[in-house]
Amino acid sequence: MRTALVYHEDMTAARLLWEDPEYVSLLRGTQALDTQELRALSGQYDAVYFHPSTFHCARLAVGATLQLVDAVLMGAVHNGLALVRPPGHHSQRAAANGFCVFNNVAIAARHAQQKHGLQRILIVDWDVHHGQGIQYIFEDDPSVLYFSWHRYEHGRFWPYLRESDADAVGQGKGRGFTVNLPWNQVGMGNADYLAAFLHVLLPVAFEFDPELVLVSAGFDSAIGDPEGQMQATPECFGHLTQLLQVLAGGRVCAVLEGGYHLESLSQSVCMVVRALLGDPAPPLSGPMEPHRSALESIQSVRTAQAPHWTSLRQQDGRTSPVSPGGPTFKAVEAQASAVLSSLLGQLHLHPTPPVRTAVTLTAPDAALGLPPAVLHQEGSAPQEETRAWARLHEALAQDTAFTALGKVLHLLKGILDGQVSSGVAMTPAAAATLDVALRCSLSHRAQRVLCVAVGQLDWPPDLANDGRTLWLDIRGKEAAALSPFHVSMPLPGTTGAFLSCVLALVLPLAYGFRPDLVLMALGPAQGLQEPQAALLAALLRGPAGGRVLVLVEQEPTSQLAGILARVLHGDAPPSLGPFSTAPPEDTQALLYLRRQLEAQWKMLQVAAPS
Repeated sequence: MRTALVYHEDMTAARLLWEDPEYVSLLRGTQALDTQELRALSGQYDAVYFHPSTFHCARLAVGATLQLVDAVLMGAVHNGLALVRPPGHHSQRAAANGFCVFNNVAIAARHAQQKHGLQRILIVDWDVHHGQGIQYIFEDDPSVLYFSWHRYEHGRFWPYLRESDADAVGQGKGRGFTVNLPWNQVGMGNADYLAAFLHVLLPVAFEFDPELVLVSAGFDSAIGDPEGQMQATPECFGHLTQLLQVLAGGRVCAVLEGGYHLESLSQSVCMVVRALLGDPAPPLSGPMEPHRSALESIQSVRTAQAPHWTSLRQQDGRTSPVSPGGPTFKAVEAQASAVLSSLLGQLHLHPTPPVRTAVTLTAPDAALGLPPAVLHQEGSAPQEETRAWARLHEALAQDTAFTALGKVLHLLKGILDGQVSSGVAMTPAAAATLDVALRCSLSHRAQRVLCVAVGQLDWPPDLANDGRTLWLDIRGKEAAALSPFHVSMPLPGTTGAFLSCVLALVLPLAYGFRPDLVLMALGPAQGLQEPQAALLAALLRGPAGGRVLVLVEQEPTSQLAGILARVLHGDAPPSLGPFSTAPPEDTQALLYLRRQLEAQWKMLQVAAPS
């Protein structure tokens, strides 16, 4: 089974891994209290409202979370979502807080350590309130990395804690393993959330290398919610989930926290479930430009965390002019309902294609290694159409290359027509085939095409530099921004350099460009290891809503085709191995490119001007 949604009364049998038995006994006793006694007890805590069924429901919530973790770690499912209430991330060892009774995610982390022997667990808290309960429990524990973004407004938003700010990084051995990103204005949107992932969370998470990802999935941080007053749309949470699925071998357990706008909540949850099931998230809406206030917060977090994480120190760059801060409270409140209604209507314009992933091969026996759910496509474009495109390059006149081109054109048409989401195609002439695929796409339905060319693949000399094509050349001779739409980068030499290149350059450019299609080509002497190629393909699913065609010039081995097909189908990529620091020349090349390009591509920015 791929994804679990769990609920059963047996969840009440789960043992509560809580340090204070007196607190558990107190809550058990609430089942027999009358209304006046429940009100009196509730008044002893902050924002807590007890009911005779609270203890039973809270045990169900913990039990559901533990069953999900067990199912994922024992291999019964790849990932899952626990739809539970009451939430948990504010609850402390001996104190209910903020609607939370037991800290479901914190208990799940301890359970994963004690029962399954895990040594590194990442907790991502995207609820709009700071999960101070989780922070207090793990603030001195280097085995749990806790990341939280939250509405803070310089301490003027609940829970009004000084330790919710960016400079609260943990205690003792746990210093650096608490990462707080405070939002100091309302109105943060898709670009702000994505920037926080690309420039803070993911670099640190890859360096940490978790064995399990737990998500405190609160959706009061979504558009329309009266608590959060933020602007992130439902599909954004699908993108965030996809980004987390490349970690920990895809072992992601999301657990419901807050969320008080029912339509926004339900749509956001659906987007998370779709992503967990492997379906690509719809393209992000709205301007891909972080607000000034968001960049100030990102800068403060990176400054506070840089002493603890090599990945952040090797990405430091300079500032440049940015957009104004987020909207005011009244502006957000007035716009949210209309915007949400429009966006929810647009989501239905992106139906899931009938075929998620298809592969075309030049050797029939290579199909034996493909996953069962991946279509081995034998179809080809009409001979006349193929012959017309083949005339552009002498290399395509050869029989094998001509046959492969026909299959590529047929697969490309399926992607552009919405019949296929993504595909992998083997070809003996990657450069020529990439050129044809690009021109064919632009002459049909695609308005903007992102080309990620790895290896000896040059920008076509007569290709119009009209802003419809963004060409990223990885393995160029030197770092060069030949134009805002033609960028060359030497192949990174270490794991850390590769991750910096992808997270700090490729993905910000890709999301900022907002392509209709991504063409990724692995050409001659491309130099990527299979896990690196797989991770790149997996991450490129996001910017174009899953519409990715990977062209590979290599002997059609079932291993490579199978790996690429699996990640495009939604599986987690193989591990990159131990994190290694980027050499100075790679770091300098990356910084140079970002400085050259960030005025045009705002998603590259990691700091606000002084």
